[in-house]
Amino acid sequence: MAASHPPDLILLDIGLPDKSGHEILKDLREWYNNPVIILSVQDNESDIIAALDHGATDYLTKPFRTGELLARIRAAIRRSQSEVNESAISCGDIEIDLTARLVRRNGETVKLTTTEYNLLALFAKNESRVLTHQYILKQVWGVGRQTETQYLRVFVGTLRKKIEENPNIPQHIITVSGVGYRFQ
Repeated sequence: MAASHPPDLILLDIGLPDKSGHEILKDLREWYNNPVIILSVQDNESDIIAALDHGATDYLTKPFRTGELLARIRAAIRRSQSEVNESAISCGDIEIDLTARLVRRNGETVKLTTTEYNLLALFAKNESRVLTHQYILKQVWGVGRQTETQYLRVFVGTLRKKIEENPNIPQHIITVSGVGYRFQ
């Protein structure tokens, strides 16, 4: 049904009787780009990380408050709609023109490789959200490279040298120890 009439957002439980919610999420992410919020009684870190790595937009453990769920739905839909409508992203001294694939820092063009640009665009489109190593690797390098975090460390280091005022004290690409990175 979702394939023939794609909804604006999907609420998905991990614990389903016929098939794991993780498997359904993986299948959905092969063709569905709108937000998916996980609702689950499973509150252990490994389940949450797995769901986020498989492409969940958000994760909410049961029991939850209805108002909080509604707020998370509104936020996910707002982010989704702004991603569709945004052709340029401005983050402090950095401007990213998604249509022209150009990056400027303090008004000057920054020369990036295709991979560096794809990495920066992914960060900017997910501003303030923590992206796990595995999620970033899957989005930028594709399936099968999700365990090769050395690629990610090298490219983040190179990208920091090009866009940060002081790469040793980054203001934009922030490391979230043991998890991934956050762009601000």
